[in-house]
Amino acid sequence: MKFIDDSALVVNEGVEQPPIVNPNAAALLKKKQQRLLHVFEYVEGILSGNITILSKAITLVESRLPEHQAVAQQILEACLSCTGKSVRVGITGVPGAGKSTFIETFGSYFTAKGHKLAVLAIDPSSERTKGSILGDKTRMEKLSVDPCAFIRPSPSAGSLGGVARKTRESIILCEAAGFDTIFVETVGVGQSETAVHSMTDFFLLLMISGAGDELQGIKRGIMEMSDMLVINKADGSNVDKALLAQAQYQSALRLFPISESGWKPTALTCSSLENIGMEAIHQQIETYLSQTQANGYFEQRRREQSRYWMHATINEALKDGFYHHKSIEQQLPAYEKQVLTGKISSFAAAKELLDKYFRD
Repeated sequence: MKFIDDSALVVNEGVEQPPIVNPNAAALLKKKQQRLLHVFEYVEGILSGNITILSKAITLVESRLPEHQAVAQQILEACLSCTGKSVRVGITGVPGAGKSTFIETFGSYFTAKGHKLAVLAIDPSSERTKGSILGDKTRMEKLSVDPCAFIRPSPSAGSLGGVARKTRESIILCEAAGFDTIFVETVGVGQSETAVHSMTDFFLLLMISGAGDELQGIKRGIMEMSDMLVINKADGSNVDKALLAQAQYQSALRLFPISESGWKPTALTCSSLENIGMEAIHQQIETYLSQTQANGYFEQRRREQSRYWMHATINEALKDGFYHHKSIEQQLPAYEKQVLTGKISSFAAAKELLDKYFRD
């Protein structure tokens, strides 16, 4: 306590406040991040449906660190016998089609029926910064707090057309955790659809009407891959346009040859905002599953998908092995400089580097 000059005002010195940020926070965080659970703990947590452990395991699967990959592969092998019992639905669509809103509404429809739903949403990464917003949990506010739903946004970060590098492995872990329905959302129409088509049982293409010539808005290849076309935002003044687009798509689908599954794709309309059309979409998926399981196509496709991913894994391992090879890492910058200055062609540089890699 002290007096200020000659006045009667008294000022207490007070109590010194502690720092707002714990000075040891960085060290504690680093220690926490470095601690890995034992493989048994991960597997036990996943099989018991522990979402926290499942999220940590998926993080290991997505990591490129060798020590994380070693643990992740052990977890996957231990969980493999408890997988394969879910329905995997791939969902794609043109930008602005309302994929996130549709997934939230359709996903809530599934959880209301007692299903456990996992949504693996591929978030687009910046090609310049490699950063990603990972905002799907923000867009799916209702579904993100649903106890029967699990949303996992993953950055596309350098993978083919926006499909996360380890999405298929994440599917396996989600199935082992007891999720009987898996949604895989892609960034948008592009090369990523081929990869998603190769890891799902049913492929749904989401469209909108009133955006110009609907039949010119997508590639024929994507329409041929689709098991169903759904025109979203069929509400308000847009209902008539949606019905017209539905008729156009249905006519176009009749021109395509019947697929190996024997299934004839259909075009439906829905409104994600007003929760209209979800029952009809679900019935079509159920009909497709019944038909393909009865004629043997369902299991045949699952086996073909496993073969596809075996080759994809080999290609990825060869690529990673090449770029992380000590000799290649040392010589690659010099070759890049020669290509940029025109001293050597890109093809010749690639051949020389590959010859060095296989020779070493």
